[in-house]
Amino acid sequence: MTLELLKRSVALASVLALAACSGSGGDNTSSDNAASDDADETQIVRHDTNPYPSTYVPSPSGVTLIRGATIFDGTGGRIDNGDLLVEDGRIAAIGQNLDSPDGATIVDATGRYLTPGIIDVHSHLGVYPSPGASAHSDGNEATSPVTANVWAEHSVWPQDPGFEAALAGGVTTMQILPGSANLFGGRGITLRNVSARTVQEMKFPGAPYSLKMACGENPSRVYGNRGQSPATDMGNMAGYRATWQEASDYRDSWNEYWDAAEAGEDVSAPSRDLGMDTLMGVLDGDILVNMHCYRADQMAQIIDLSEEFGYQVTAFHHGVEAYKIPDLLEEAGICAAVWADWGGFKMEAYDSIRENLALTHAGGACALIHSDSDTGIQRLNQEIAKAMADGNRMGLDITEAEAWTWVSSNPAQVLGILDETGTLEAGKRADLVLWSANPFSVYSRADNVWIDGALTYDRNDESMQPVRDFMLGQPGEGDQ
Repeated sequence: MTLELLKRSVALASVLALAACSGSGGDNTSSDNAASDDADETQIVRHDTNPYPSTYVPSPSGVTLIRGATIFDGTGGRIDNGDLLVEDGRIAAIGQNLDSPDGATIVDATGRYLTPGIIDVHSHLGVYPSPGASAHSDGNEATSPVTANVWAEHSVWPQDPGFEAALAGGVTTMQILPGSANLFGGRGITLRNVSARTVQEMKFPGAPYSLKMACGENPSRVYGNRGQSPATDMGNMAGYRATWQEASDYRDSWNEYWDAAEAGEDVSAPSRDLGMDTLMGVLDGDILVNMHCYRADQMAQIIDLSEEFGYQVTAFHHGVEAYKIPDLLEEAGICAAVWADWGGFKMEAYDSIRENLALTHAGGACALIHSDSDTGIQRLNQEIAKAMADGNRMGLDITEAEAWTWVSSNPAQVLGILDETGTLEAGKRADLVLWSANPFSVYSRADNVWIDGALTYDRNDESMQPVRDFMLGQPGEGDQ
């Protein structure tokens, strides 16, 4: 976040906001002048960029030493017969033959594998929850091609039992996105996979918001079938350009207002537009663009579009033709979030190949796996196993430790949380999965899952297998 945006992004939404005192401990500013400056500053309208802050509080955790595991550290490294020490929810040390602090819980991981928790950058859990019913179809605000004003978190149902199923598959963090009916579908949100009463209690503290966009067949089909625009790819591009131009003008109007108001001029604030607020956040670099896009030529056009209007695409999602343009993706600093082997189910997915992820990775681009599925999210370890095997069969030398970055550090980079999670390094959140065997095997299961160092799931202890309130009383559920 820029210094200018930090200065402008405090206070209450659409109301007058108090500014920080202008005086500092080392200057000679009089209290009268400071008070006068405060009075002037209170007349400046500010935007609250975080009106629904995270209330997530990690569960209590003690000191845990995991001994003797084969460790994939999420950076591409492997440690055989490795140890990992957790203290106060953070990784304190990783290596071999670590000393055990007094009172530590010792976990014997001999013959098992330890990895960072899985991160899924494309999930609709909570906005398309189970059980599937029309009342639960809360992910697409398909009422206009541009709905940048909506936020996925306001549709997330925390009682979705799919969260627990994902936890049993080793998923500790996920991005919940709106659907792909619209050119601009709204904001996405990054969640911790913990039981909670409210979505705010699940929100990853400090994680940036994202903007969901979509190109290709989805928006043109949805609105073309209604006799509306866009109905074609060129209509899609025209819609993006018109909207980004509007957003640029909106940002300019607020910047001009803030500059004038801070200079002491008597000026009126522009009219507030919640959708434009989101797009202004993208233009300022504080909201990350995650874009549904299949074909290589369309991704290349979006790269050109982003350069025209001066914003950064963080990741193309689905990207079944990413393997054709790894050089363009690398140059633009864009990741490709893909499936292992989905493809051919519509024309824009026709030219898919099973080696897509491996080839994109080998070509130098940031590549990763995603689910876009309430069932696929339960076995993302198997999905990267397939992608790795397909790449190695064609002659690429991709190690297991290297492939694990596709569900850990690369997704964390996409979500803007790599400084907190995604790798097993001292100081980071202790988001861990201990697997019963090699996680690239279909026979392997997540034995234990820790989130912020707290044991959150234990496959062998029903009391440590959380159940959402919705499932209590259902046959076979909630009787522990």
